[in-house]
Amino acid sequence: MSGKRLKRKKLHKKLFTKNRLVILNEDTFEETFSLKLTLMNVFVVASLGAIFLIAVTTFIIAFTPLREFIPGYSSTKLKKDATELALKSDSITNLLKQNQAYISSIQKVLTGKLDYAKFNKDSILAASTDTIQKIDLSASEEELELRAEVEKEQKKAQQTAVKKKK
Repeated sequence: MSGKRLKRKKLHKKLFTKNRLVILNEDTFEETFSLKLTLMNVFVVASLGAIFLIAVTTFIIAFTPLREFIPGYSSTKLKKDATELALKSDSITNLLKQNQAYISSIQKVLTGKLDYAKFNKDSILAASTDTIQKIDLSASEEELELRAEVEKEQKKAQQTAVKKKK
């Protein structure tokens, strides 16, 4: 115990011993600048300076175009162009499907596999689009029974809670 206490006192004494930093003119030995420092003061100033430097560097990288030079970051213009191209390619794909359906229908008419009277461009395009099937989402009888049971249990739990409070 006393050994640790002695070490702490020595460390405290080293950290807080005042030293003087003096800058002298070499020719005349005249004191140009003088400053009283402790080791703790130097450590605190150096730590704050490092934190400030890191913060400024992070700010410059995060909020300026310099971030584009870091791998993994892309410019906003590039992202905008990529989304526009994705939308255009989707619409072109849909148009290509519609045109292929139209051409195949025309080929059927030309080869005689389809009556000319039944041919209509709008009906062909409507047939080529994907339709979503309607699903019945109404509750079944079993689900309604389960809901009723849960409501009964909740009412019983509330009644017992009210009785316990009284």
